Amino acid sequence: MTAPDTRIERIVGRRVWDSRGRPTVEAEVHLADGARGLAIAPAGASRGRHEAIDLRDGGARFGGLGVARAVAAVADEISPALAGKRADDQADVDRVLIELDGTEDKQRLGGNATIAVSMAVAHAAAVSAGVPLWRYLAGDGDVQLPMPLIQVFGGGAHAGRRIDLQDVMLVPLAAKSFDDATEIAAEVYRAAGLIMAERGLLRGVADEGGWWPEFSSNEEALEQAVAAIERAGYAPGEDVALALDIAATQFRDGKSYRLATDSAELDSAGMVERMVGWCRRYPIISIEDPLAEDDDAGMRSFTAAIGERVQVIGDDYLVTAADRVKRAAAGNACNAVLLKPNQAGTLSETYAALQAAREAGWHTIVSARSGETEDTTIVHLAVGWAADQLKVGSFARSERMAKWNEAIRVEEGLGPRARFAGRKAVGGMKADSVAA
Repeated sequence: MTAPDTRIERIVGRRVWDSRGRPTVEAEVHLADGARGLAIAPAGASRGRHEAIDLRDGGARFGGLGVARAVAAVADEISPALAGKRADDQADVDRVLIELDGTEDKQRLGGNATIAVSMAVAHAAAVSAGVPLWRYLAGDGDVQLPMPLIQVFGGGAHAGRRIDLQDVMLVPLAAKSFDDATEIAAEVYRAAGLIMAERGLLRGVADEGGWWPEFSSNEEALEQAVAAIERAGYAPGEDVALALDIAATQFRDGKSYRLATDSAELDSAGMVERMVGWCRRYPIISIEDPLAEDDDAGMRSFTAAIGERVQVIGDDYLVTAADRVKRAAAGNACNAVLLKPNQAGTLSETYAALQAAREAGWHTIVSARSGETEDTTIVHLAVGWAADQLKVGSFARSERMAKWNEAIRVEEGLGPRARFAGRKAVGGMKADSVAA
């Protein structure tokens, strides 16, 4: 049998549209053996200051968010530079992308251009090998279906800042399979919508599909999430726990944290105290970005206070960067990393951050962004890299459901060999008590 010829012949870039109706970049990679790979760059609303930068056009058209320059970079620079490179040598492909851009944050070519190409190359290599992307990434290694973190209420930058918390999510601890986890999430999500409609609190859905609340306080969101779990017939903290994305950078002003929903202004110690209190009153087992991206002392203090019982995730704080993960691990400033490929700009850099987290004994969470598409690459990354958890958004909107459905298909295809991460993926942590 003739070995596949994985040399890259050409790369096409095009403008497509994300879930907010904004332009984004799709890359299409063609190999010498006829294999083709497609991938689309997502975009975030809550962005870390140190993450890879999307190249946007500026000006009045599309509110300055056009991607003509990034698409041109794919055609004019990236495609010629990668011509003849082997798609099955991801490290070499990504090295060329990094060196070609020449900046620390991908600002010249655009992180949206580089990540679309990097992911599309991996897809093309998998097609050439005749295997799904998750299997191609895993090689002979083990794979697993991750524990999903599923948004029930959206806030912060994803929902007009009706509440300060950006995500209130469900962790279906009782699930025995990924499919089972989605069934639990569907029931609780539906119950939450019914409760909000009955109480006159419903204002539609947020960017990631979670219910868009009209709550009078941040803590009311936690109360209603617990009520939804109970209404769906599950035990809070036993069957279903809560995970939060605070996205604290978004409401830090100088050295103060301004919680508009609570009419509160807190210093770093006050934020730590408030969140530790939430963890003691509600079944919270995971908190993402509890302090701002530059509040190292606050992150260390929070992790010291609650990290033995609660997963402390760095997102804006770590921006999928291996060096930042290593520094945070050395300072005991987190115990888990959120992995967003477009924060890094290439798959190789994303994987390096995952490996650094594993070396530190941390949990790993592969994540989507608020601006998403039908692209399901992150599901394959989570499975192929045997990540602990997968964060996609809520249980509504097709750009979210496409990813949950893809994971279900992967699990079904594995059959008896399917391994589900289950509750051990979040360390079996439990809150001290559950709110009534």
